[in-house]
Amino acid sequence: MNALWMLLACFLFASMGACVKLVGSHFNVGQTVLVRGLLPILILGGWVCWQRYSLRSAHWRSHLYRSLAGGLGMLMYFGAIASLPLATAVTLNNSSALCMALILALHRQQRPPRHILLALSLGLAGVIMVLQPAFSQAQWLGGVLGLCSAFLGAIAHLNLRELGRAGEPEWRTVFIFSCVTSLLSLPLALALPSSGNAAALPQWLLLLGVGLCGGAGQLALTRAFRSGRAIVTASMGYTTVLFSSLYGVLVWGERLSPLSWLGMAAIVLAGLISAGPASRAPGGATDGKPR
Repeated sequence: MNALWMLLACFLFASMGACVKLVGSHFNVGQTVLVRGLLPILILGGWVCWQRYSLRSAHWRSHLYRSLAGGLGMLMYFGAIASLPLATAVTLNNSSALCMALILALHRQQRPPRHILLALSLGLAGVIMVLQPAFSQAQWLGGVLGLCSAFLGAIAHLNLRELGRAGEPEWRTVFIFSCVTSLLSLPLALALPSSGNAAALPQWLLLLGVGLCGGAGQLALTRAFRSGRAIVTASMGYTTVLFSSLYGVLVWGERLSPLSWLGMAAIVLAGLISAGPASRAPGGATDGKPR
């Protein structure tokens, strides 16, 4: 069942990414991330008050680590979407499965298995093929932002798994994450210059779409990580690349070079290899507790 939740999350996140790219020339990244955080706060906050639920949690450290890593990663991810083709930015962001495999191997303080070394090498080759020297300086910056967002996303996903194991409800995890994300993005929303293109009603509706798709996708993602192995679930996130590629072709008419497509395929394959059976920890454990 967690596979279906992950597929739903992938579709919603791809839709969110398309909305982010469409409003990129009208709102700065801080404003976009701020709305992404505020809408779930308003919707979930009203529901929590109506149900009279408590936001108090004994696992505040995991919430803090997950929210800080996820919030900073989102800022970088939205920056990458603004300067790269949508499918490319999504592929780099979803290399978090590789980062997760490396973090778990280092956390266990043992030499990574051969399939992990193969996955990391293949993933690195894929990144080099995607970020070709022919890319402009702005696209190189987007590539770095995409990779940094993947590393932070790996940390966020591992802590998300721990919160699920601890029995934390999805609504509380998403609400706290949205609050931290809004606080992180508020200074950028005020400090960064606004785009010179005035936003009309369609752009405002798309901005609302960022918050709605992002919030709903976060709920689905949290439910997916609640059960199942973290690396396997994260690897399924590559489905977002397929949805984003369709958006790119249908909405923007994007045409990536054959080498870029080959690099994206290598990154996806590397993520699938990293989710192999050998990545299980000794004794049947599936994840460590890195912060």
